[in-house]
Amino acid sequence: MIYSSKVQINAKPDVVWDLLTDARKWHEWEPNCTRIDGNIALGEQLKIHTKLSKRVFPAKVSQLEAPRWMVWAWAMPFGMFRGERTFRLTPHKGGTEVYCGEEFSGWMLFLFGRTIPDLAPAFRQFAAGLKLRVEA
Repeated sequence: MIYSSKVQINAKPDVVWDLLTDARKWHEWEPNCTRIDGNIALGEQLKIHTKLSKRVFPAKVSQLEAPRWMVWAWAMPFGMFRGERTFRLTPHKGGTEVYCGEEFSGWMLFLFGRTIPDLAPAFRQFAAGLKLRVEA
Protein backbone atom coordinates (compact mmCIF):
# COMPACT_ATOMS: atom_id res chain seq x y z
CA MET A 1 0.00 0.00 0.00
CA ILE A 2 1.58 3.28 -1.15
CA TYR A 3 0.45 6.89 -0.98
CA SER A 4 2.42 9.65 -2.67
CA SER A 5 2.52 13.12 -4.17
CA LYS A 6 4.81 15.12 -6.45
CA VAL A 7 5.11 18.85 -6.84
CA GLN A 8 7.26 21.27 -8.82
CA ILE A 9 8.61 24.11 -6.67
CA ASN A 10 10.23 27.25 -8.04
CA ALA A 11 13.22 27.16 -5.69
CA LYS A 12 16.55 25.38 -5.48
CA PRO A 13 16.69 22.05 -3.60
CA ASP A 14 18.65 23.50 -0.66
CA VAL A 15 15.92 26.10 -0.04
CA VAL A 16 13.22 23.40 -0.05
CA TRP A 17 15.41 21.14 2.10
CA ASP A 18 15.88 23.82 4.76
CA LEU A 19 12.12 24.07 5.26
CA LEU A 20 11.51 20.33 4.97
CA THR A 21 14.03 19.55 7.72
CA ASP A 22 12.90 22.25 10.18
CA ALA A 23 10.61 20.21 12.47
CA ARG A 24 9.58 23.26 14.50
CA LYS A 25 7.95 24.89 11.47
CA TRP A 26 6.05 21.98 9.93
CA HIS A 27 2.79 23.01 11.60
CA GLU A 28 3.05 26.42 9.86
CA TRP A 29 2.78 25.00 6.35
CA GLU A 30 1.70 21.34 6.53
CA PRO A 31 -2.09 21.45 6.99
CA ASN A 32 -2.35 18.05 8.71
CA CYS A 33 0.59 18.37 11.10
CA THR A 34 0.11 19.94 14.51
CA ARG A 35 3.73 19.44 15.58
CA ILE A 36 6.83 17.29 15.32
CA ASP A 37 8.88 16.55 18.43
CA GLY A 38 12.55 15.88 17.71
CA ASN A 39 15.16 16.98 15.20
CA ILE A 40 15.02 15.94 11.58
CA ALA A 41 18.54 14.52 11.33
CA LEU A 42 20.00 11.11 10.56
CA GLY A 43 19.32 8.60 13.34
CA GLU A 44 17.00 10.92 15.27
CA GLN A 45 13.66 9.81 16.71
CA LEU A 46 10.58 11.87 15.84
CA LYS A 47 7.10 12.05 17.32
CA ILE A 48 4.64 13.24 14.70
CA HIS A 49 1.35 14.76 15.82
CA THR A 50 -1.36 15.09 13.16
CA LYS A 51 -4.96 16.18 12.75
CA LEU A 52 -5.65 12.83 11.09
CA SER A 53 -5.37 10.79 14.28
CA LYS A 54 -5.24 11.20 18.05
CA ARG A 55 -2.34 8.77 17.98
CA VAL A 56 1.22 10.11 18.00
CA PHE A 57 3.30 8.50 15.26
CA PRO A 58 6.88 7.62 16.18
CA ALA A 59 9.44 7.52 13.39
CA LYS A 60 13.19 7.37 13.02
CA VAL A 61 15.11 9.30 10.38
CA SER A 62 16.67 6.14 8.99
CA GLN A 63 18.28 7.55 5.84
CA LEU A 64 19.32 11.05 4.86
CA GLU A 65 21.41 12.60 2.14
CA ALA A 66 21.04 16.38 2.19
CA PRO A 67 19.61 18.04 0.14
CA ARG A 68 18.47 15.08 -1.94
CA TRP A 69 16.43 12.59 0.07
CA MET A 70 15.50 11.18 3.43
CA VAL A 71 13.44 8.34 4.84
CA TRP A 72 11.42 8.26 8.05
CA ALA A 73 10.68 4.70 9.17
CA TRP A 74 8.69 3.01 11.91
CA ALA A 75 7.86 -0.61 12.56
CA MET A 76 6.07 -2.98 14.87
CA PRO A 77 8.07 -5.92 16.26
CA PHE A 78 8.80 -9.02 14.17
CA GLY A 79 8.01 -7.27 10.87
CA MET A 80 4.31 -7.25 11.66
CA PHE A 81 3.67 -3.80 10.18
CA ARG A 82 6.03 -1.17 8.84
CA GLY A 83 5.81 2.29 7.37
CA GLU A 84 8.41 4.23 5.42
CA ARG A 85 7.99 7.83 4.33
CA THR A 86 10.40 8.90 1.61
CA PHE A 87 11.16 12.47 0.61
CA ARG A 88 13.10 12.98 -2.63
CA LEU A 89 14.22 16.34 -4.06
CA THR A 90 15.36 16.48 -7.67
CA PRO A 91 16.63 19.60 -9.46
CA HIS A 92 14.23 20.28 -12.33
CA LYS A 93 14.07 23.17 -14.81
CA GLY A 94 15.54 25.78 -12.47
CA GLY A 95 13.51 24.55 -9.53
CA THR A 96 12.90 21.35 -7.59
CA GLU A 97 10.63 18.37 -8.05
CA VAL A 98 9.60 17.07 -4.64
CA TYR A 99 8.32 13.52 -4.21
CA CYS A 100 6.84 12.37 -0.92
CA GLY A 101 5.56 8.85 -0.54
CA GLU A 102 4.66 6.46 2.23
CA GLU A 103 4.68 2.71 1.87
CA PHE A 104 3.09 0.32 4.34
CA SER A 105 4.19 -3.30 4.45
CA GLY A 106 4.45 -6.33 6.74
CA TRP A 107 2.64 -9.56 7.25
CA MET A 108 -0.14 -7.82 9.23
CA LEU A 109 -0.87 -5.36 6.42
CA PHE A 110 -3.95 -7.36 5.44
CA LEU A 111 -5.40 -6.56 8.89
CA PHE A 112 -4.05 -3.08 9.62
CA GLY A 113 -4.40 -1.88 6.04
CA ARG A 114 -8.17 -1.74 6.40
CA THR A 115 -7.85 0.71 9.29
CA ILE A 116 -5.74 3.23 7.36
CA PRO A 117 -7.88 6.01 5.91
CA ASP A 118 -7.38 7.24 2.34
CA LEU A 119 -4.24 9.36 2.71
CA ALA A 120 -4.19 10.63 -0.89
CA PRO A 121 -5.81 13.98 0.01
CA ALA A 122 -3.32 14.48 2.88
CA PHE A 123 -0.39 13.91 0.52
CA ARG A 124 -1.80 16.42 -1.97
CA GLN A 125 -2.25 18.94 0.86
CA PHE A 126 1.34 18.33 2.02
CA ALA A 127 2.67 19.06 -1.49
CA ALA A 128 0.52 22.17 -1.91
CA GLY A 129 1.47 23.50 1.53
CA LEU A 130 5.19 22.98 0.93
CA LYS A 131 5.03 24.67 -2.47
CA LEU A 132 3.04 27.63 -1.16
CA ARG A 133 5.40 28.19 1.78
CA VAL A 134 8.64 27.86 -0.19
CA GLU A 135 7.47 30.10 -3.02
CA ALA A 136 5.98 32.77 -0.73
